[in-house]
Amino acid sequence: MEMLDGTIVTTAAPKIGAALHAPATEIGLVVTAYLLTLAVLIPLSGWLTRRLGNRMVFLTAIALFTGASIGCAASGSLGELVAMRVLQGAGGAMMVPVGRMMILSKAAKEDILRLTAYVVWPGLLAPVIAPLAGGLITTYASWHWIFLINVPLGAVAFALAWRLVDDGREGDAVVPPLDWAGMLLTGIGLGGLAWAAHLISLPAPPALETALIFAGSVALLALAVWHLRRAAHPLLNLRTLGSPTFRVTQLGGTGYMLVVGSMPFLLPLLFQTGFGWSPVKSGAVTAFVFAGNVGIKPATTPLINRYGFRSVLVVSALGTAVLVAALGFTSAATPVALISLLALASGVTRSTGFTVYTTVGLADMPPELMRDANTLAATSMQLAAGLAIAVSTMALRVGGAVTGGAAGPGVSGQGAFTVAFCLLAVIAVGCAAEALRMDRRAGDAARRPRPGARAAASPPPAARPAP
Repeated sequence: MEMLDGTIVTTAAPKIGAALHAPATEIGLVVTAYLLTLAVLIPLSGWLTRRLGNRMVFLTAIALFTGASIGCAASGSLGELVAMRVLQGAGGAMMVPVGRMMILSKAAKEDILRLTAYVVWPGLLAPVIAPLAGGLITTYASWHWIFLINVPLGAVAFALAWRLVDDGREGDAVVPPLDWAGMLLTGIGLGGLAWAAHLISLPAPPALETALIFAGSVALLALAVWHLRRAAHPLLNLRTLGSPTFRVTQLGGTGYMLVVGSMPFLLPLLFQTGFGWSPVKSGAVTAFVFAGNVGIKPATTPLINRYGFRSVLVVSALGTAVLVAALGFTSAATPVALISLLALASGVTRSTGFTVYTTVGLADMPPELMRDANTLAATSMQLAAGLAIAVSTMALRVGGAVTGGAAGPGVSGQGAFTVAFCLLAVIAVGCAAEALRMDRRAGDAARRPRPGARAAASPPPAARPAP
């Protein structure tokens, strides 16, 4: 629910704007308000679970998200809808990181890979099926069902959580005080970046305002890093970056998420504005990415067990780079079967790479730092997801400047799309280069290699206090 609602609204934006008598350019606030709230509140999730327990936070998050979904559907104005989306974001910020933490924080190292294979599915599935689901709903039903579809899902999730989720708190554990300074610096900085990303995605972004907000947000985040490294009980524990594996995966994983998060936005835009396809046809071909995600899943764990995390990650990142670039060179004359095959293959590399990034850093993390590492990883992943559309928009504008064309809603600029896809491919190549810095034995604690395959060696470096 949380990840689907981050992108599905984009497809329905024209109909929502017409129904609420709001300009199409302002409907972007519906997406931005949601992503901004997620970015601000996700860092708080770790402290809240320590204070209130997993059960209370998780059940409240599901109830809040589901209730806010009903409020979104009942909204009669843009202001009401944006307010409900903020409430949705507040619920979503507690659902995903808390759910991941409940599953992984107490798991044995050898079980983390198998568990992560299930955990990453929503993150891979939602952005890909969102264009198709949004196209079908807006074509054959009203836009209200984009939000009402969450009601039965939320009811089932609440019932299951009520039965299965326990408190999760250690009885004698002392809950540290809330890091108010860290919360304000991190929250305002991340929120500012999300707002700057929204401004960049506008057809005519205000250059000065965008630059000032971006610079101010970066400055606040720099202050936040300075504070978090010195605070006794920081909101985000940067000492987790003392683990070389976790540090590499956070940097490379952020870049990789920018690439894979851009594709569900760029592909439908290319198909609809460049090729002239309908939203349903565009969504159906984009869904082949999901088919690749599903098709490779049974083989993902055996591949990692056989070849190791680093090898699979390098091949996945390079494969993503080649396939993204290839998709950029397709045109309306390219056979649909070939485009679908490229999308399918990109789903394969997307799935294997994403699984490694979400697993290997935690596999080498000491148990006492698992909760903190999970919160930091969720924050960086959400930040990258929120910035992906802005990165896509900037890549298209660079492509338009290079080719002398334009690309965007209602405009077909094939050369601009080609340049944009190639720029994203370059980022994926950078992720592969970053993965090569990873220790060959990284994540071995979570692998189950063939008997005799693992050489006798010392374990990979664990987390150590950051300097």
